Amino acid sequence: MANFYTDNPDLKHHLTHPLMEKIVALKERNYTDAEKFDYAPLDYEDAQDSYDKVLEIVGEICGDIIAPNAESVDHDGPSVADGRVTYAPATQENIDACRKAGLMGMAMPRRYGGLNFPITPYIMAADIVSRADTGFENLWGLQDCAETIYEFADEDQKQRFISRVCQGETMSMDLTEPDAGSDLQSVMLKATEQPDGTWRLNGVKRFITNGDSDIHLVLARSEAGTKDGRGLSMFIYDKRDGGVNVRRIENKMGIKGSPTCELTYKDAKAELCGSRRLGLIKYVMALMNGARLGIAAQSVGVSELAYREALSYARDRKQFGKAIIEFPAVYEMLSVMKAKLDASRSLLYECARFVDVYKIYDDIAKERSLTPDERKESKRYSRLADSLTPLAKGMGSEYCNQNAYDCIQIHGGSGFMKDYACERLYRDARITSIYEGTTQLQVVAAIRHVTTGTYLGLIREYQSVDVKPELQALKDRLAVMTETYAKAVEAVGAVEDQAYADFMARRLVEMAGVTVMSYLLLLDADRNDSFARSAEIYANLAQAEVEKHAGFIASFKPAEVALYKVD
Repeated sequence: MANFYTDNPDLKHHLTHPLMEKIVALKERNYTDAEKFDYAPLDYEDAQDSYDKVLEIVGEICGDIIAPNAESVDHDGPSVADGRVTYAPATQENIDACRKAGLMGMAMPRRYGGLNFPITPYIMAADIVSRADTGFENLWGLQDCAETIYEFADEDQKQRFISRVCQGETMSMDLTEPDAGSDLQSVMLKATEQPDGTWRLNGVKRFITNGDSDIHLVLARSEAGTKDGRGLSMFIYDKRDGGVNVRRIENKMGIKGSPTCELTYKDAKAELCGSRRLGLIKYVMALMNGARLGIAAQSVGVSELAYREALSYARDRKQFGKAIIEFPAVYEMLSVMKAKLDASRSLLYECARFVDVYKIYDDIAKERSLTPDERKESKRYSRLADSLTPLAKGMGSEYCNQNAYDCIQIHGGSGFMKDYACERLYRDARITSIYEGTTQLQVVAAIRHVTTGTYLGLIREYQSVDVKPELQALKDRLAVMTETYAKAVEAVGAVEDQAYADFMARRLVEMAGVTVMSYLLLLDADRNDSFARSAEIYANLAQAEVEKHAGFIASFKPAEVALYKVD
C-alpha cells in the first residue's frame, strides 16, 4: 500500500512553512531539551527530520494497516456487554499498531513520555489518519484531551495521567447529556465533594465518543443550587476506579468504528481538575477549541480521500468510448474538489500555526515572565487562532461534505453501492459539520471577528505580501474581492437591527472565509508552483460566492427577515 505521508507532497509544503522555524525554536526552548533527552533535536533541521520520520511512520501504518482495515471496522463495529465496550478486532489492531509505534501523546512534553511535537505536525498526523479511517481518528485523536490536563491540572495529576496517555491509554471528554447538547451550561451530572478531597459523580452522559476509555475528562455540576455554567467544574475519572458503565452504544450512520456511548455514573470516584466553577467557562472552551481543530483536520483527511477516490474512478471508468475524466462536467467537478481540498488544508495549517505560537508562549509563561514584545505577540496570535478555528472547522467540514457528495456523483450508481469506499466515506463525512459545534455555531463564534475587523486585518496583511509577477493578476482580483467583502461588512454594520445582523452573519462569515482561503492559496502558489492551478480555480469559486452574498445583502431589506421566520 501507499505511504499516506510520502504520497502527498502538499503535507511537506505546509510542514516547512516559514513560521515553523519560529514555532520549533520556541517549542524546543532554543533546543536546550537536547541536554536532557538524547532524542531531542539539536536544531531546526534536526527537528524537521524528526517530524518527517514520525509522519512517515504514521503514513506507513495508515497505508498498510488502518486503511485496509476500514471496511471491516465499518462492518463489524464495537459491541457492549456487561457495561464494557469491545472494539472491532481490526480497531484493536489499529490501536496496538499506534501504541507500538509510539504515536500516542505526540504533543506532550518529553518529561511525561511524549514527543514534544508542536500542534502543527500532530494535526498533520490527524489529517493522515482521517484519510485512512475517519472513525479511527476519533479514537486516536482523543489523545489531545491530555492537553487540557497539561494546561490546567496539578503536577501530580500530570505525572500520573499524561504519562499513561503517552504509553497508549485512551481518553474521552464526557460533556454532553440527554438534556444538554450544545447548551452545555445545562449539564446536571452531579459532583459531590468527599471528606478526603475526592469527588463522587452521579448521573448520565450521552453521545460520548470512546466512552469506555481509560481516562475521562468530565464536566459536572459541583455547586449545589446552580443552574448555569458558573456551577460547573472539570473532573478526571480513572476507569480503574469503577463506577461508570456503558448503558449502550449508539447505532450511527457513519464513523461506526468509534463507539458513541451513553454512560451511567454511580458514585464514580473522580478528581477535580484545576479550580472549581471554571469547568465550562475556561476549561471546556480550551478543550473544544482543540477538538474543533481536530475535526478540521478530520474534514481535510476526508476531502483528501474523496478527491483521490473520485480521481481514480474517473480515470478508469469509460463511457462512450473514453474515460469519463475527459468530459468537462467531470473534470470541472474534480478540479473544484481539489481546489476546495487545498483551500481547507491551507486554512487548517495556518490556524494550527497560530495555535502553536500562542500556546507555546502560554507554556513559557509558566516558566518565566514574558517580555512585553512576547506578551503582545502571544495576544495577537491567540486572537488570530480564535478567529480561524471556527472558520477551519465550519468551512472545512462543509467542503468535506461537498467533496464526499461529489465523489459519489462521479461514481454514479456504483457510488451508491458498498463495493466502493465512497459510500462509507459519504456516511462518515456527514458528522463533521455537526459534532464539536455545528456549522451554525461556528458562525456564531466567527461573526465577532467580522465585526471587530480581525478577518479584514489578516486579509490586509496577506494583501501586503509581494508575489511573483505571474501571480500579480490573481492578486489584483483578490484585492477587488476584498473591497467587496469590506463594503458588505460596512453595509450590514450600518443597520441598527440585531435580527438583521444575525440573519446576515452566515453570509459575512462565508465571505471572510473564502477570501482568507483565496489569499492563503495565493501565498502557497508563491512558494510552490504546484498550487497555482488550485489558487486560480478557487479564486473563481470564491469570487462568485462573494459577489452572490454581496448582491443579496445590497438588495435585501431588514424588514424582509420576518419572511423567513417559521411559526
